[in-house]
Amino acid sequence: MTAPTSALEPSTPTRLDEWVVRHVAPNAGMMTGPGTNGYWVDGGELVLIDPGPAMPDHLATLEQVANGRLKAILVTHTHRDHSPAAMPLAERTGATVYGMPPPATPENDQHFRPDEMLRHNQTLRFGKLEITAIHTPGHASNHLCFLLNQNGMLFTGDHIMNGSTVVIAAPDGNMNAYLDSLRLLKSYPVDVIAPGHGELLNDPESVVDWIIAHRLQREAKVIEKLLALQPCTIDELLPAAYDEVDARLLPIARYSLQAHLGKLAEDGRAVVDNDCWRLVA
Repeated sequence: MTAPTSALEPSTPTRLDEWVVRHVAPNAGMMTGPGTNGYWVDGGELVLIDPGPAMPDHLATLEQVANGRLKAILVTHTHRDHSPAAMPLAERTGATVYGMPPPATPENDQHFRPDEMLRHNQTLRFGKLEITAIHTPGHASNHLCFLLNQNGMLFTGDHIMNGSTVVIAAPDGNMNAYLDSLRLLKSYPVDVIAPGHGELLNDPESVVDWIIAHRLQREAKVIEKLLALQPCTIDELLPAAYDEVDARLLPIARYSLQAHLGKLAEDGRAVVDNDCWRLVA
């Protein structure tokens, strides 16, 4: 399936195909791009994937679009730009909330309480819809992708975004888990990726392969720079390992550097002592 694309207009529902309408939340920013994508999926029973932030006007718009028909709210993960609208919208509409509970870390929405906790490879049926939940930890330990079997559209939340690579922030984020989850997606019949931020992505296998290659190239650069600077702290390594990145973005890149070093430690290739990192001989 080659899905049509369109401009990302906040608060304006945009039809993507016969099953899916995209709804961009009005929360544009450095970390969210044009805003968080929510997706209405309708097969006789209406489902909303990722309702977004609990902004009053946004909630009112979601309730209006639902028009008394909302059956279920599916949440990819509990970061604050994806899940906070779920509980108040469920209260207003009576919809059932599906997802995984929030990890006990500050970036997560601790108010999120799913009515049904999803399992890996669990298939949900709503009217004519058949949606498979795929557990994809890495960006977040409770991250899920949702595959709409009718059209091969994969809703990836923050596991895959359009326009940038995702932040992997410890302790909840994990680079090894992230790469494993990317590889896992290649075993599913995906035709198009519907990300949590940005436009649709066609040729999913190539997209996944590029992300894996990009992360491994970064790992190789981290190893190269660490070899030259060791022993060194993360903050000493950061400007060398990300020397092509705008200095204003280095505080964000630091999270991913920490994740890369964590992966090297898990792989037995690096160790840290008194906050200083070095490669294992």
